[in-house]
Amino acid sequence: MSGEEIIVVPGDGIGTEVVPAARRMLEHVGEFSFVEADAGDAVKAETGEALPEETYDLVAAADATLFGAAGETAADVILPLREAVDSFVNVRPARAYPGVDAVRPETDVVFLRENTEGVYSGHEDRLSDDLSTLTRVITTSASERLAEFACEFVADRDADGFHVVHKANVMRETDGRFREAVLRVAEERGVDADEVLMDAFATHVCLDPTRFDTVVCPNLAGDVLSDLAAGLVGGLGLLPSANIGPERGLFEPVHGTAPDIAGEGVANPAAAILSAAMLLEFLGHEEDGADVRAAVEDVLSDGPRTPDLGGDAGTDEVTDAVLDRL
Repeated sequence: MSGEEIIVVPGDGIGTEVVPAARRMLEHVGEFSFVEADAGDAVKAETGEALPEETYDLVAAADATLFGAAGETAADVILPLREAVDSFVNVRPARAYPGVDAVRPETDVVFLRENTEGVYSGHEDRLSDDLSTLTRVITTSASERLAEFACEFVADRDADGFHVVHKANVMRETDGRFREAVLRVAEERGVDADEVLMDAFATHVCLDPTRFDTVVCPNLAGDVLSDLAAGLVGGLGLLPSANIGPERGLFEPVHGTAPDIAGEGVANPAAAILSAAMLLEFLGHEEDGADVRAAVEDVLSDGPRTPDLGGDAGTDEVTDAVLDRL
């Protein structure tokens, strides 16, 4: 395994602690070319730019990028970076692990979130002292692209199908278009696609998460509902994610900068390392990705654990334990 270039963007807060841990793992399993790049609050304070053009260009040209987190400048950083890799889907698995105190230990759900449009398209206006507006963008092409990915995704997992989560009963033109496109592609591909309204899904996934395996949803719904599922499995510190494009990917833990513990060396590196496992699989190193995931699961089950999981270990100690398992 060699030759692939990986851009490493730690960002702010605990990103500067967990991304180096994930990089250690990648260095352990293969020979990659790493390039460090800056983005986030700290670089904006220094240069006036949250996302330097050089960083954007590096990410747009690399095989894959490992990103940590950004603070107040998050929207100015992560949205353009997703654009740089032409990411049309955000993959967020929410899984409960043995040994971790979880509200619903039976949870194992993967969210496939549309990643380019919806209310995150950036079309907002403050029209007066009393009125602001937001334009929601939904296209058939982006919805079909997501649906094609979902059909291939469930086929690779030998799953029966997926659930489409939407609110087309209220947002008839936008979610209606999304729903119609996804269901049409699923039917053409011979994939079972059940549908559920997003508010009903929020109730059902809490009461019985085993009802769901793969969930396909618009941008905002995917963001919110995957965070809800994180609460079922032990918190955001356990959720990795992948922003997938046709040729490149951007991989990031879901947890954010966690300013309350930044700099203390106790951040849980699991989500960042699991994100790097998804990076390995994206680059075609499926066996290595599976090995990394198994090593993380062993450590989560047997310890050592960081304080968020009831332990007293630091980031480096947990990372060392994962490398030992490998």
